[in-house]
Amino acid sequence: MAGEVQKIPDGFHSLTPHIVVSDAAKAIDFYKQAFGAEEVMRAPDPSGDRLMHAEVRIGDSTLMMTDTYPEYGAKNPQDLGGSPIALHFYCEDVDAMVAQAVAAGAEIQMPAADMFWGDRYARVSDPFGHTWAIACHIRDVTLEEMAAGAKEAFGGG
Repeated sequence: MAGEVQKIPDGFHSLTPHIVVSDAAKAIDFYKQAFGAEEVMRAPDPSGDRLMHAEVRIGDSTLMMTDTYPEYGAKNPQDLGGSPIALHFYCEDVDAMVAQAVAAGAEIQMPAADMFWGDRYARVSDPFGHTWAIACHIRDVTLEEMAAGAKEAFGGG
Protein backbone atom coordinates (compact mmCIF):
# COMPACT_ATOMS: atom_id res chain seq x y z
CA MET A 1 0.00 0.00 0.00
CA ALA A 2 1.30 3.41 -0.91
CA GLY A 3 2.07 6.01 1.73
CA GLU A 4 -0.31 8.77 2.63
CA VAL A 5 -0.50 11.56 0.07
CA GLN A 6 -0.47 15.26 0.87
CA LYS A 7 -4.01 16.55 1.24
CA ILE A 8 -2.96 19.84 -0.41
CA PRO A 9 -0.37 19.18 -3.13
CA ASP A 10 2.91 21.10 -3.26
CA GLY A 11 2.55 24.41 -5.07
CA PHE A 12 -1.11 24.86 -4.16
CA HIS A 13 -2.90 26.94 -1.55
CA SER A 14 -6.20 26.12 0.14
CA LEU A 15 -8.04 28.15 -2.49
CA THR A 16 -6.94 27.91 -6.11
CA PRO A 17 -8.75 29.61 -9.01
CA HIS A 18 -9.92 27.29 -11.79
CA ILE A 19 -11.19 29.24 -14.80
CA VAL A 20 -12.96 28.33 -18.02
CA VAL A 21 -11.64 29.91 -21.23
CA SER A 22 -12.60 29.73 -24.88
CA ASP A 23 -9.14 28.51 -25.93
CA ALA A 24 -6.94 27.26 -23.09
CA ALA A 25 -3.86 26.82 -25.29
CA LYS A 26 -4.05 30.48 -26.37
CA ALA A 27 -4.82 31.52 -22.78
CA ILE A 28 -1.64 29.80 -21.58
CA ASP A 29 0.38 31.76 -24.15
CA PHE A 30 -1.37 35.00 -23.17
CA TYR A 31 -0.79 34.49 -19.43
CA LYS A 32 2.90 33.78 -20.12
CA GLN A 33 3.24 37.09 -21.99
CA ALA A 34 0.92 39.17 -19.82
CA PHE A 35 1.81 37.98 -16.31
CA GLY A 36 5.01 35.96 -16.64
CA ALA A 37 3.18 32.68 -16.09
CA GLU A 38 5.08 29.42 -16.26
CA GLU A 39 3.28 26.48 -17.81
CA VAL A 40 3.03 23.53 -15.42
CA MET A 41 0.99 21.10 -17.47
CA ARG A 42 -1.73 20.61 -20.05
CA ALA A 43 -3.96 17.59 -20.53
CA PRO A 44 -5.88 17.38 -23.81
CA ASP A 45 -9.17 15.53 -23.94
CA PRO A 46 -9.30 12.26 -25.93
CA SER A 47 -10.24 14.13 -29.13
CA GLY A 48 -7.14 16.32 -28.83
CA ASP A 49 -9.30 19.32 -29.74
CA ARG A 50 -9.62 20.85 -26.26
CA LEU A 51 -7.68 20.98 -23.03
CA MET A 52 -9.65 19.30 -20.29
CA HIS A 53 -7.16 20.62 -17.73
CA ALA A 54 -4.15 22.91 -17.67
CA GLU A 55 -2.11 24.66 -15.01
CA VAL A 56 0.17 27.68 -14.96
CA ARG A 57 2.07 29.28 -12.09
CA ILE A 58 1.94 33.01 -11.63
CA GLY A 59 4.13 34.19 -8.80
CA ASP A 60 3.64 31.71 -5.97
CA SER A 61 0.20 30.55 -7.10
CA THR A 62 -1.30 28.01 -9.45
CA LEU A 63 -4.05 28.95 -11.89
CA MET A 64 -5.99 26.01 -13.26
CA MET A 65 -8.01 26.24 -16.46
CA THR A 66 -10.06 24.25 -18.89
CA ASP A 67 -11.46 24.83 -22.31
CA THR A 68 -15.17 25.48 -22.61
CA TYR A 69 -17.28 22.33 -22.15
CA PRO A 70 -20.89 23.55 -22.24
CA GLU A 71 -22.05 19.94 -22.29
CA TYR A 72 -20.69 19.66 -18.74
CA GLY A 73 -21.68 23.15 -17.58
CA ALA A 74 -18.20 24.65 -18.08
CA LYS A 75 -18.99 27.96 -19.80
CA ASN A 76 -16.59 30.84 -20.28
CA PRO A 77 -17.36 34.50 -19.46
CA GLN A 78 -18.05 35.31 -23.12
CA ASP A 79 -20.73 32.59 -23.23
CA LEU A 80 -22.27 34.03 -20.07
CA GLY A 81 -22.04 37.69 -21.06
CA GLY A 82 -19.35 38.45 -18.46
CA SER A 83 -18.28 37.35 -15.02
CA PRO A 84 -18.69 38.99 -11.60
CA ILE A 85 -15.36 37.51 -10.46
CA ALA A 86 -11.93 39.15 -10.61
CA LEU A 87 -8.63 37.35 -10.22
CA HIS A 88 -6.68 39.43 -7.69
CA PHE A 89 -2.97 39.45 -8.51
CA TYR A 90 -0.45 40.95 -6.10
CA CYS A 91 2.84 41.88 -7.76
CA GLU A 92 5.88 44.06 -7.17
CA ASP A 93 5.09 46.80 -9.74
CA VAL A 94 1.49 47.43 -10.76
CA ASP A 95 2.29 49.91 -13.51
CA ALA A 96 4.83 47.62 -15.18
CA MET A 97 2.49 44.60 -14.91
CA VAL A 98 -0.42 46.55 -16.41
CA ALA A 99 1.81 47.73 -19.27
CA GLN A 100 2.98 44.15 -19.86
CA ALA A 101 -0.60 42.83 -19.82
CA VAL A 102 -1.79 45.54 -22.23
CA ALA A 103 1.12 44.81 -24.58
CA ALA A 104 0.00 41.15 -24.57
CA GLY A 105 -3.60 42.08 -25.42
CA ALA A 106 -5.39 42.98 -22.16
CA GLU A 107 -7.63 46.05 -21.98
CA ILE A 108 -7.55 48.53 -19.11
CA GLN A 109 -10.80 48.70 -17.15
CA MET A 110 -9.38 50.92 -14.41
CA PRO A 111 -6.00 52.63 -14.65
CA ALA A 112 -3.48 52.20 -11.85
CA ALA A 113 -3.96 54.50 -8.88
CA ASP A 114 -3.05 54.65 -5.19
CA MET A 115 -6.14 53.52 -3.29
CA PHE A 116 -7.53 54.42 0.13
CA TRP A 117 -7.12 50.84 1.40
CA GLY A 118 -3.34 50.98 0.96
CA ASP A 119 -2.76 49.33 -2.41
CA ARG A 120 -1.72 50.64 -5.79
CA TYR A 121 -4.45 49.03 -7.87
CA ALA A 122 -5.64 48.60 -11.46
CA ARG A 123 -8.07 46.36 -13.34
CA VAL A 124 -7.63 44.82 -16.78
CA SER A 125 -9.69 42.40 -18.82
CA ASP A 126 -7.97 39.58 -20.65
CA PRO A 127 -8.95 38.44 -24.17
CA PHE A 128 -10.91 35.54 -22.64
CA GLY A 129 -13.34 37.67 -20.64
CA HIS A 130 -11.68 37.44 -17.23
CA THR A 131 -11.00 40.51 -15.10
CA TRP A 132 -7.66 40.81 -13.34
CA ALA A 133 -7.25 43.14 -10.36
CA ILE A 134 -3.54 43.95 -10.24
CA ALA A 135 -2.23 45.30 -6.95
CA CYS A 136 0.81 46.09 -4.86
CA HIS A 137 0.51 46.96 -1.19
CA ILE A 138 2.11 50.37 -0.68
CA ARG A 139 1.05 51.40 2.83
CA ASP A 140 -0.67 50.04 5.89
CA VAL A 141 -3.91 51.74 6.92
CA THR A 142 -6.12 51.35 9.96
CA LEU A 143 -9.79 50.41 9.60
CA GLU A 144 -10.64 53.98 10.58
CA GLU A 145 -8.40 55.41 7.84
CA MET A 146 -9.92 52.98 5.35
CA ALA A 147 -13.46 54.00 6.37
CA ALA A 148 -12.61 57.69 6.02
CA GLY A 149 -10.98 57.06 2.64
CA ALA A 150 -14.01 55.10 1.45
CA LYS A 151 -16.34 57.87 2.55
CA GLU A 152 -14.31 60.40 0.58
CA ALA A 153 -13.95 58.13 -2.47
CA PHE A 154 -17.66 57.42 -2.63
CA GLY A 155 -18.67 61.08 -2.28
CA GLY A 156 -19.75 61.06 1.35
CA GLY A 157 -16.81 63.04 2.74
